[in-house]
Amino acid sequence: MTDREVFLNNLATKSGRARHQLADNPLVPVNDLPETTLSGKSQDELLEIARKNSEGVHVTFQTTTKAELPATLNAFIKAKLVDMKDDPYQADDHNHLLLPTSDLYADFGLESWKQGLTDPAPTYWKPDASREENIQTAEHAGAAIAFADYLLAESGTITAATTPGQGRTFHFLPVHYLAIVRKSRILPRSRQAMDRYDPMLKSGELVTSNINFITGPSNTGDIEMVLVVGVHGPLDMNYLVVEDM
Repeated sequence: MTDREVFLNNLATKSGRARHQLADNPLVPVNDLPETTLSGKSQDELLEIARKNSEGVHVTFQTTTKAELPATLNAFIKAKLVDMKDDPYQADDHNHLLLPTSDLYADFGLESWKQGLTDPAPTYWKPDASREENIQTAEHAGAAIAFADYLLAESGTITAATTPGQGRTFHFLPVHYLAIVRKSRILPRSRQAMDRYDPMLKSGELVTSNINFITGPSNTGDIEMVLVVGVHGPLDMNYLVVEDM
């Protein structure tokens, strides 16, 4: 018997009632909204819904093609790093670009782009580095460019499983953040995303400690209901959808 079973049996004994067994109480959905919400929408329709809902949560939403992707990324780097060199917040140790270690550069046609980056020269999230070293690298990044797994149209949420080359804090510590996602991977909502992740997790194709669901930059409001965006993470979030993928 596992420690978990011992713990739960002890709770049941102390509470004076039998344990609730899922086999005896199967889940009965009250409706089919998780499956039917936004069902039947084309990828073009999902793109426009995702655009509207992403902008509603303070995301800068852009589209590009695979051929134009390097130029679009260069424009982001210029706006967030090169043109911000005199910004006191990004001076000194907050002026480098953070990139993941990933095989996806080839899929997006970005290998030559990556090799040609010199101003600024990028730093990488390293699979063989210590947790502390990678966190320090992310914490001092002026901007980060990530690969997202999916974009959820209903809420303007991107998802990204934690991997050795793109860890959890990669997404939350840099000053500016951009996520690249294929148009073909825009899904209606979280249910469809988990339907994609579930078989990969069960088969071992995906091994991860967590899956990040990120809905724009963080928001907070004081007692006077004044909204402040980008308080607990990146100052801004950018979603870049590659339309011909």
